[in-house]
Amino acid sequence: MCGIMGIINKKGMAIKKVIEGLERLEYRGYDSCGIAYLTNNKIETVKTKGRVKDLKELIDTDIKSDIAIGHTRWATHGVASTINAHPHTVGDITLVHNGIIENYLELKEILISKGYQFKSTTDTEIACALIDFYYQENKDIKKAIISFMDKVKGSYAIVLLCKDIKDKIFVIKKDSPLVIGVNTDTVFVASDIPTILSECNDYYLLNDLEWASISSSEITFYSNKGEEQVKERQTFKDGNFTYSKDKYDHFMLKEIMEQQDTLSNLINYYIEDNKYLDLIDISKYKRIDIVACGSAYHAGLVGKYLFEEEANIETQVYLASEYRYKKNFLDENSLVIFISQSGETADTLACLKKIKETKAKSLGIINVENSSISIAVDEVIYTKSGSEIAVATTKAYTSQIAVLALLTLSSLAKHNKSYDIDKIINELKNIKDDVKKVLDDKDKYKSIAKKIIASKKIFFLGRSIDYAIMREGDLKLKEITYLSSECYAAGELKHGPISLIDKDTLVIAGNTNKILYEKTESNLSEVVARGANIILVTNKGKANSNTIVIPERSSFISPILEVIPLQLISYYTGVFLERDIDKPRNLAKSVTVE
Repeated sequence: MCGIMGIINKKGMAIKKVIEGLERLEYRGYDSCGIAYLTNNKIETVKTKGRVKDLKELIDTDIKSDIAIGHTRWATHGVASTINAHPHTVGDITLVHNGIIENYLELKEILISKGYQFKSTTDTEIACALIDFYYQENKDIKKAIISFMDKVKGSYAIVLLCKDIKDKIFVIKKDSPLVIGVNTDTVFVASDIPTILSECNDYYLLNDLEWASISSSEITFYSNKGEEQVKERQTFKDGNFTYSKDKYDHFMLKEIMEQQDTLSNLINYYIEDNKYLDLIDISKYKRIDIVACGSAYHAGLVGKYLFEEEANIETQVYLASEYRYKKNFLDENSLVIFISQSGETADTLACLKKIKETKAKSLGIINVENSSISIAVDEVIYTKSGSEIAVATTKAYTSQIAVLALLTLSSLAKHNKSYDIDKIINELKNIKDDVKKVLDDKDKYKSIAKKIIASKKIFFLGRSIDYAIMREGDLKLKEITYLSSECYAAGELKHGPISLIDKDTLVIAGNTNKILYEKTESNLSEVVARGANIILVTNKGKANSNTIVIPERSSFISPILEVIPLQLISYYTGVFLERDIDKPRNLAKSVTVE
């Protein structure tokens, strides 16, 4: 959720480079920010509530500095404020931190008894004071860091400066992402790889409970016991990350429009030379669990439908925040699929660590290469969506569905010789044209957005796979517009929710499943009889001002085509309401705390 950026070189450009890095981290979501830098042998700190642009107004980026660390904070412990913003300084230590210090209250009491006083209400200031406490014992930063790691419970990616050591940055990691990037004369520290790609392609990854001492010319890695570690220098191979909006007003719109290419490129890559046949054989497993959060969870619901209805493989889908604490029944015949755009989602990563203790096989469906989940799973499939900057996912979500469809197709090709594989492959090959048709109806989506704004109550309805897609549409509307909406399985209306339907209600419904088409029509008739207005997404009949007709395709393609109008409707509703489209309030792109 929070973002870290640090730099060390001998060019005097550290402040400017860290600010630029913080701007690239804005997609992660935040509500305050700050920077600490070394100048004239002194560490200076500037921080503020608000955006990086507000920070830039408080600092001269031309000040010469060879070392700087910066942070964008999303409030957890303590409100969004300048005092609670990072970096924090206690004694000789200045640091930024992502994660949660779980035993911070216990530590705070101990530190207060030792004479420490605190300005903020954050767990991070406690972490800073603890390192300072251990440092003051013998002025040995190595021993201080080792003692800190032994004492603290929780998750952390920490980047720190020590007042007495003016040529080094120190980094510490446990359960929160951190990457060290290098080029010929500069070392970068960041909370994710895309943040540093404009500066370097080579990098090192820290494992949990490791730390490093970084100078402009040398990096030394250590375990939590102080033993030196050897790290392999890696090179990022997929440079398809960009922070430009191009001709679009918002990253979200750009990413929605890019789907005709991201989906086509992904599908064609796997269909070419039948590479999809090399994907993990899901039919080998007696139990499949899909674990994810937010939109990735909704993609999992589509995957459940495809696995069960098309490949005849029973599948369960779980929210990671629930799965982490439930009893599992996994064995060597179980496959657990973890879906995450960032590959850093804290709840999902925690579930993965839990199932690694079993004999189950793990598969990741991930967008960001060499992210924590992608490294830890037994096998990974990259969705190849490129950078997704807007907090509300669009193209990464549809690429997740495409991967689940390819997994289904792979199973069918191996085990169901009577299935018309060629027909599905032909559909998949033509997805670019189908997506373009759906994207082109912008005026209708804008008109529907205005109807949403004029409504007092908003419901999403659907059955089976349509219900899964409507849940994603409901989430998109909430994320982007802050409007209150509800999503129900259409067959559940008569069991309570229909009492809320009246003339002030707008119902957005999906009806593309040929088996349940008439059932859903009947449910919608009940809604109309109570005076509600209906916006329908369907693959039958004729389009009109309230009906969006998508191309009639198989369930391998239809859910993707069905969700894109909902993405655009939410987008235009947010624009008309003048919301912060790319950075909705209280939300973050990469949720790295539980």
